[in-house]
Amino acid sequence: MRAFVVSAPHTASVEDLAPPVPGPLDLLVDVERVGICGTDVEMYSGEMIYIDRGISTFPLRLGHEWTGIVTGVGAGASTHWIGKRITGDTMLGCGTCRFCLGGHQHVCPDRFEVGILDGWAGALAEQVVIPERFAYEIPDSVSVTSAALVEPAGNALRAVDAAALAPGQPLLILGSGTIGLLAAQCALARGLDVHVAGQRPGSLALAGQLGVQHTWQLDAVEQSGTPFAAVIDATSLVEAPALAVRLVDPAGRVVFIGLSGTPSLIDSRDFALKDVTAVGILSASPGLAGAIKLFASGAVLPDAIVSEVIGLSEVADRLEGRRGPAGGPGPKVHVDPRLP
Repeated sequence: MRAFVVSAPHTASVEDLAPPVPGPLDLLVDVERVGICGTDVEMYSGEMIYIDRGISTFPLRLGHEWTGIVTGVGAGASTHWIGKRITGDTMLGCGTCRFCLGGHQHVCPDRFEVGILDGWAGALAEQVVIPERFAYEIPDSVSVTSAALVEPAGNALRAVDAAALAPGQPLLILGSGTIGLLAAQCALARGLDVHVAGQRPGSLALAGQLGVQHTWQLDAVEQSGTPFAAVIDATSLVEAPALAVRLVDPAGRVVFIGLSGTPSLIDSRDFALKDVTAVGILSASPGLAGAIKLFASGAVLPDAIVSEVIGLSEVADRLEGRRGPAGGPGPKVHVDPRLP
């Protein structure tokens, strides 16, 4: 089996490895498509905080946004999965702790994180294994491209729902990357008045093509004077959380889903004096089923945010930030492990 392996920071290769064997209640999946995200970039560069803490160690097997066809099952798993296109949760909780039993397996202290934490290889390979209880079937109406966007869309949907707005209310999304654009589409499907602020003109133009009527350059949005009932920070900018708090209306909500490389500073007095509610979002887990439903209904059609589909041999170039010459305006790169 061919797999993309990161052996040290900025050092990776495509290797031939023994194919995975599904354990009890596991599914074996032939991978069709995998998305590259910012977490993968940080893992590849060695900058991810999990590496500093020693809970992710080299060599790394990346890839947690994926879809594929089930081709085998482990002991006790249902054979009805065979031949089905699925995706899977990234956060594999233990299933027995108080968090898992309360429906919050994504914060289980003993969880695996597919392709991120040590112990569960990611999907940048020809095959991957996922426990049956973390598998989600993809309806036939959903494209392969969309199926591999379910994981980031689950995050984006959770951020939009955490804003807790009624149809017609104004929502500002800081960031026009993958999460920002998916959040914009989910918010439009919820009937919100969507505004997107970003730095890349191409991504802002794409937001307009996806139906967003109000786009801003990030450095100009504060001068717009527009009132926002909620703000989602979907950037990796250290200054963005404080900007979000400044821009949100009194008694509004700020949703933090982006992560900066260094700690962000926010004056807590701004929260208290404006009576602002802040919500943090970790993981797509509670949003995966909802994202699949939006895709299947046609309310969200996310394929345009994917700029190109490459093979495993080109992954390192993209993780280094080099875009392909034929790439489109979308921020997301997809990998087909069946390609060279």
